[in-house]
Amino acid sequence: MAEFDLDLQAVEDKLDGTDDGDGRIVLDILDGSTADEEWVELIEDGDVLVLSVEGDVNERAAGFAREIRDMGGELVHFRGFLVIAPPNVAVDTDRLN
Repeated sequence: MAEFDLDLQAVEDKLDGTDDGDGRIVLDILDGSTADEEWVELIEDGDVLVLSVEGDVNERAAGFAREIRDMGGELVHFRGFLVIAPPNVAVDTDRLN
């Protein structure tokens, strides 16, 4: 039987550097009082946003939606909420059909 040369310390070191953020789900209200840059920063940090939309979702998200989509994030409007996920998180809407 062949011997394997496993360097577990090297594997652990690699895994320690793969944290994509806090892994938080941030609940808030999208009413125009929060700067667009703040929403983008939260997504860049790896957080998922669930925002209760006050007003027209297209107007409220106009300042950050394109930037988040361009970075690979996902935006889904569902029952008065805007769910925004970073690039490494998929929003599964299959059960809504």
